[in-house]
Amino acid sequence: MSSKNSRLRIAFLAVVVGLAGLATAGPAAAATPQHTAAAVSSVPAEPVLVDFLDLPTAPLVADGEQHEFTVTYRNESSADQTVAPQLLVESPDAGPFLEPSDITVERRTPGGCWKAVELGSQTGTLYTDLATAQRTLPAGDTLTAVYRVTVTDLEAEGTVHPRVGLYG
Repeated sequence: MSSKNSRLRIAFLAVVVGLAGLATAGPAAAATPQHTAAAVSSVPAEPVLVDFLDLPTAPLVADGEQHEFTVTYRNESSADQTVAPQLLVESPDAGPFLEPSDITVERRTPGGCWKAVELGSQTGTLYTDLATAQRTLPAGDTLTAVYRVTVTDLEAEGTVHPRVGLYG
């Protein structure tokens, strides 16, 4: 027998023995819990938006003056809750659609100063960002966010729609 055939037989036998070992270990291996990087990660999961609490709407007043809108929500549950205040400015159904340059939106900081808020735009609706507005509201506490809207295009029309994003 040549050494080449001998090596092939040994390699073949090694594969057969390995496969036989896997076949007998199969059920035991399947019953053993498998740990993945995601399962042992200590990074907390991001909260998921589950609902909105719509607050009373108001017409968008195109007079060049500053108009305040307050978003208020009380956490009536016994657990902390992730929430995000949001201001939507909706265009009329028949248009013309609002552009972010048609208005300015500011938010009052905890120190009482006004800070400009960037607006997103989708299908004629301008909106403040939910991700940057997220906060944990302790049980029994009240969220109050005050926005100031100024219309810079005096022909703009629309509706101001305050709401609160609720996360679960």
